[in-house]
Amino acid sequence: MTFEKILPKIKSGKKAVRTGWEGTELFIILIQEGKFDGDTLNPYFLIKTEDEEYSAWSPTDCDILATDWELVQD
Repeated sequence: MTFEKILPKIKSGKKAVRTGWEGTELFIILIQEGKFDGDTLNPYFLIKTEDEEYSAWSPTDCDILATDWELVQD
């Protein structure tokens, strides 16, 4: 699936991953709302890996152009 097709699903709260990632990446999620120090945070992505906790994530050009995105079932 392309990033353009999976993005609406990610926005609706689904988890997604690229099958081309051959590392420890488990999935990405979009955090729609948040607060920090009393101010509203803009939406942001997080990535969950096997060997770490959640980290901030931004798609690369390769991620945006990839066609190997798939949803991750809970």
